[in-house]
Amino acid sequence: MSRFNIQQLQPDAYAAMFALEKYLATSLISPVIQELVRIRASQINGCHFCIGMHTNSALKQGETEQRLSELATWKESSLFSEREQAILAVTEEVTLITDQGLSEETYQLVKQFSSTAEIAQLIMLISTINAWNRMAISMRA
Repeated sequence: MSRFNIQQLQPDAYAAMFALEKYLATSLISPVIQELVRIRASQINGCHFCIGMHTNSALKQGETEQRLSELATWKESSLFSEREQAILAVTEEVTLITDQGLSEETYQLVKQFSSTAEIAQLIMLISTINAWNRMAISMRA
């Protein structure tokens, strides 16, 4: 059961979060990749609400059920490109920031496939979904 509705209690803060989402919609990162990042971070954080919402969105954008079912084990899957694997590695390291942060090895790997601007946008995307996850879990959405 939900504890409270933060959107009603803190509408200005919620509007700021939606402004980040509006920015991300114009980023260099494709919508499908954005959804994969959001789902993977939400899996790590245990946000059932966000996993469901972003899985549905990914399916509507053409992502396959098979890739979504293998997303949690992407390192063992052959369904993700090297670029996608690099992005998912960044997603995990930034989400699990207290483990080591974004390692130099992973940063150099993602640089092979992405511009500095894309990497900056990726970090904004990961930070934003982590904030959403924390709100949804705290409110018991």
